[in-house]
Amino acid sequence: MQSLQIVVIGGGAAGFFGAIACAEAHPHTHITLLEAHQPLSKVRISGGGRCNVTHACFEPATLVQHYPRGGKALRGAFSRFQPRDTVAWFAKHGVVLKTEADGRMFPISDDSGTIMDCLIQTARQQGVQIYTGAPVTSIERNAKGFAVQLKSGQMLTADRLLLATGSSSKGYELAKSLGHSIEPPVPSLFTFTIPDPDLRALAGVAVESVQVRLRFPNQKPLEQTGALLITHWGFSGPAILKLSAWGARVLYNQRYQVTLQVNWLPHYQYESLRQQLFEFKQQQPKRTVVAHSEFELPRRLWQYLVMRAGIASEQRWAEVSKQEIHQLVQELQQGQYSVQGKGVFKDEFVTCGGVRLKEVDFKTMESRLCPGLYFAGEILDIDGVTGGFNFQSAWTTGWLAGQAMGRISYSQAG
Repeated sequence: MQSLQIVVIGGGAAGFFGAIACAEAHPHTHITLLEAHQPLSKVRISGGGRCNVTHACFEPATLVQHYPRGGKALRGAFSRFQPRDTVAWFAKHGVVLKTEADGRMFPISDDSGTIMDCLIQTARQQGVQIYTGAPVTSIERNAKGFAVQLKSGQMLTADRLLLATGSSSKGYELAKSLGHSIEPPVPSLFTFTIPDPDLRALAGVAVESVQVRLRFPNQKPLEQTGALLITHWGFSGPAILKLSAWGARVLYNQRYQVTLQVNWLPHYQYESLRQQLFEFKQQQPKRTVVAHSEFELPRRLWQYLVMRAGIASEQRWAEVSKQEIHQLVQELQQGQYSVQGKGVFKDEFVTCGGVRLKEVDFKTMESRLCPGLYFAGEILDIDGVTGGFNFQSAWTTGWLAGQAMGRISYSQAG
């Protein structure tokens, strides 16, 4: 049988998974994987070094709701390879995953090295030639396939080519050189900088469930619910990270200068909250407001919110006016915070933008513009919220590309 020469550019999760999937499905292929730096660097740092492999969400229609960009394109892809398949694949290759309370899935070893070793060893066992410190400078399409020029001066020829270069600017440049257009990359999954020293003094305080909202001119507000963490620079936590992902592009356009609204007690209606505060006033007239709250809010946070509402630290409930109660309700449910910039979410940076999805066939991950060229992972204009969703899109698109690349015949894209 004819031996196909396949070159994979990018040694991250998508590149390794694509190379392995191709080698396992098509033993007649000869696969070379090129990585400019160190392989699987994002895998190493993910989940605080534990590697958040995927998420225990096994219905494709539900799964796609966790992707601010790319969900529609992934719907069919997830019907062919989804988290259940990821779990089974790693189990088959000797790595058992566990599910945590929030749905995130990790190796039972709690060590990202387990995932890295699995991928590297499996690739080598399948005969994949792995080259690190091997940056690509250019790619040319010719009658026989592709000519891949390395910085070292070496030239490789390929019948098929997989670009899995993540959010690397060089990867975008290579894709453009082969006829593709790029949605401008901007950060996704980031924290909010709030220049309020009194808030920052509460660093470490967490609230299990809040509702956060951003309003922008001429468009629907963006809203998320979830846990929130106060940090020494402002706000973080799942609710903020999800909001940053869905608002990535508009926040970029606003230069990260926006007003954030926080509802600290989303399970209360305005009137029931107001009534409860009046009951406090009647039942505890002699107690200071800052010292008495029956809400499930951390004590230090309650004191901060009372102060923001304009109620003095020595003020007793008996002395609180109707207007001050209204102000306190507003602060609890519609508190306004000035966002003045963004931070990073640990080292797990995610970018939105990349190769336009309409230019890729998501049944095979082959380019619609350049026959024999395939894409997988974050080089595509796909990004998910935190929780293992970005890795899942990498596994899925890598697997689909791997299955398709090794076929002897394939439809020529127009």
